[in-house]
Amino acid sequence: MFTGIVEEVGTIKQIHREREAMEMDIQCRKMLEDIQIGDSISVNGVCLTVTRFDASSFSVDVMPETFQATSLKSLGRGDAVNLELAMAAGGRFGGHFVTGHVDGTGVIKNRYSRENALYMEISLPGDLTKYMLSKGSVAVDGTSLTIFDLTDSSFTISLIPHTQEVTILSRKSQGDVVNIECDMLTKYVYRMLNRSAEKRAGGITMEDLKTNGFLD
Repeated sequence: MFTGIVEEVGTIKQIHREREAMEMDIQCRKMLEDIQIGDSISVNGVCLTVTRFDASSFSVDVMPETFQATSLKSLGRGDAVNLELAMAAGGRFGGHFVTGHVDGTGVIKNRYSRENALYMEISLPGDLTKYMLSKGSVAVDGTSLTIFDLTDSSFTISLIPHTQEVTILSRKSQGDVVNIECDMLTKYVYRMLNRSAEKRAGGITMEDLKTNGFLD
């Protein structure tokens, strides 16, 4: 379990590819202060397992399913990645519940600045829109963010200066692919309501969501 609060930006030191599998060596500093073999670590929002580490880097394996479903396959040597260790039981909870199980990838359609904020409009697969709520939470490349605008095919996020500084998102350009994880609580609620609606008629409706207080 993660919070979506990025702890450090690391750098891909080496990548070893074999068809649809990868091993990555990631250079960092802060992560190594409290890391053990077998630990879970979020790399651009993807939960991976530490297989070994030394004084300057750690290694993770990427299996074919993860390779196909995330943007990790597009990484290259020297690329920067968002890093977060799994949440400690007694740690401060500053973001939202993030599992590191990416729901899909999106493409940055537009980015623009307004005052001190950087806005990004991100396209997403149509089957994920049902898990999106205006002012709800979403994880983009492992970063916990708030949805400020929502359409049938995209959502918009806003990055404060601190987030621009401590994550890789401000380095992203129009056309870049990002990992998306929808809010876990929204997914559970949708599933529960959908199962209830199926018993009554055969599918969840907008009226069901409004009746249960999930839409204005």
